[in-house]
Formats: sequence, structure tokens, C-alpha cells
Amino acid sequence: MKTQINAYLNFNGRCREAMTFYHDCLGGDLLLQKVSESPMAAQMPSEEGAKILHGMLTHDSIVLMGSDMMGAGLVNGNVVTLCLNCGSDDEINAFFDKLSNGGKVRTPLHQSFWGSLYGELTDKFGMNWMFNYSKN
Repeated sequence: MKTQINAYLNFNGRCREAMTFYHDCLGGDLLLQKVSESPMAAQMPSEEGAKILHGMLTHDSIVLMGSDMMGAGLVNGNVVTLCLNCGSDDEINAFFDKLSNGGKVRTPLHQSFWGSLYGELTDKFGMNWMFNYSKN
């Protein structure tokens, strides 16, 4: 396995909704493990059982993970941006259109000065995304 960094996102109770949305947008395989399905269930209040302890979406080289377990202190901010390097015009357009649904386009897809098709958005869960497709 190659060394890589994967994004791990925290949703404070909306992980199932968010990861299902990303699965609908990006495709691939989605695994969601509830607290109640884990060895941690006995250590947690019963109302925590439906929350997602760990979610993982995989599609080709995309690995996106998430959880509800960061607690109430979660604050969305601009310190993390997910960069999706795409493999075709069709792929970048499809991913951009789907992930912008309910969100806010910050920079529409356009031909950048560095030669790539590029755009930026914030999705409906407050996550920032950059999209890049270089034909070379």
C-alpha cells in the first residue's frame, strides 16, 4: 500500500446523511458503523447508539472517512479543503454538479491560468472542496 493522507470529517450527528450524500455524488462503496454495532456500545449512553462511530467511502483512489463522535464542540471552518483531482471533463463536471447541490459555488468551473479545469464550492454540510482536472 502506498503512503497517503485521507480526509476524516466530523459531523456532530449528521454523518449518515453526509456520507450518503457523498456516496450519491462520488459513487463507490460506503461502510457505516453505528455506535450500537461496536464494542463501544456498552460504554456509551443508549441514545448515542444510532450515531455513526466510523464511516468510510472508497472509490478508486478516493478515501473519505467520517464520524459523529467529535462531540458538541465541532465548529465548521476554513482550515480544511478537500481537493478532488479528477480524471476527465465528464468526471469533474459530474462531481462538481452533484456536490454543489444545496451548497454554495465559490468559484465556478473554469479554465485556470495553470492549464487545468478548476472550481471551488462549499457543500451543504459546510465542507470546502476544490476540483482540478489537468488534461496533461
